[in-house]
Amino acid sequence: MDKPVVLIIDDDEMLCGTVAKIVERAGCRALCAFTLADGLAQAFANPVDVVLLDVNLPDGDGLQAIPRLRNVESAPEIIIVTGYGSRDGAELAIRNGAWDYIGKPASIQNITLPLRRALQYRQEKKAVKPLMFNREGIVGNSPQLKTALERLAQAACSEASVIIQGETGTGKELFARALHANSNRADRRFVVVDCSALPETLVESILFGHQKGTFTGADRAREGLIKQADGGTLFLDEIGELPLAVQKTFLRVLQDHRFRPIGAKHEVESNFRLVTASNRDLKQMVLRGDFREDLLFRLSGFIIHIPPLRERADDIAELVYHYVGKLSKVYGIHGKGLSPDFIDSLVAYHWPGNVRELGNAMEQVFAVARHESTLYPKHLPVHIRVELTKASLPMSAGAEREQQEFDPSEFAAGDELPPLRDYRDRMDRKYLRKLLQLTAGNKTKACQLSGLSRSRLFELLKKHKIEP
Repeated sequence: MDKPVVLIIDDDEMLCGTVAKIVERAGCRALCAFTLADGLAQAFANPVDVVLLDVNLPDGDGLQAIPRLRNVESAPEIIIVTGYGSRDGAELAIRNGAWDYIGKPASIQNITLPLRRALQYRQEKKAVKPLMFNREGIVGNSPQLKTALERLAQAACSEASVIIQGETGTGKELFARALHANSNRADRRFVVVDCSALPETLVESILFGHQKGTFTGADRAREGLIKQADGGTLFLDEIGELPLAVQKTFLRVLQDHRFRPIGAKHEVESNFRLVTASNRDLKQMVLRGDFREDLLFRLSGFIIHIPPLRERADDIAELVYHYVGKLSKVYGIHGKGLSPDFIDSLVAYHWPGNVRELGNAMEQVFAVARHESTLYPKHLPVHIRVELTKASLPMSAGAEREQQEFDPSEFAAGDELPPLRDYRDRMDRKYLRKLLQLTAGNKTKACQLSGLSRSRLFELLKKHKIEP
């Protein structure tokens, strides 16, 4: 049986050697890296089980590299070992998936115990059969999406309440349906409630139901949506739009699974599983007094974050082929060719409307190019072509100078800000130049260090006219 592999990333060579001896005494094979770039390269090249990671490295922040290290093929556990420990750093590390956070100087026991626990966890995890999972039409295999799907699979095996968070158009309802389809309630109802579309005067009637004659127009008794979800899943989309008065009532329903329809003499029960979704920051809403903190605690059994499409550009080509196949059936077309620059254009676009916008764009493409055998960038919606063309052109000297002089600390001063897209482009250019400098123009290392796919890296270099 092969020894577990532990990668130590720390710029202190003497400390690396000492920790390597501790690791080898624990029955593992030790690898050392003194820079973040070298550490990422070794993690991609070796089946690493655990990474002992420093924070302040010569070429980057170890905390920011946790997602990239977790997304290598072996998905190692990350243990932070730092001499610059802080509460904020510990929170960021744990939220990014770190196994533990240890301050320096660390004793042998302080390092060995979490290392052994992490290795034991990985050994037990390998022995468990992977779950069969019905994706329900969720397309993509990027590391970012896989992380969300793993969380979804875990939630599907429980009865805990779930919050699905993500920008508009990322597919929150699709995730909720997949959650229901993979749960023990799959053969019962999946009831959708769009909280943003509920008339405020009828919210309670729609959710709880009412008796005949309770109010004007109530010509018959009506069962509420909560009761309709009995035995199944109740999905409250855009939960942040639920009025405060109803939030208080719904908190009790969530606690007891009992409620009284409007005008009824007796309470009724509903054994529903609650799944909610929001594109708003519910914690910030709590701080502003727009959302009840006690309700948020009740909702947060599982929290699933769906990444925006711009953060999983590796999935765009797969999504495009998915829509091509789907729309070909709708239009009765046997096949469509895709020019390479058609895919390149879609990857380069920033997709503020996420997957929903991509789907709508492909609908328009098929309407325009219905009788043509190959899809070209010319067939894309005009607003996408305009954005891509503008992004490909160099800025005027005045605009370039204005952005170079722009300081983000001026945000609070109330001064006029540059357009967000222009500011992001400037930051992208600075990042890419630094990335190429650190990797001496080596594109493989640049991809490993940045977490970008090779096609996405080339697209950004081309867009910003940067020579490798």
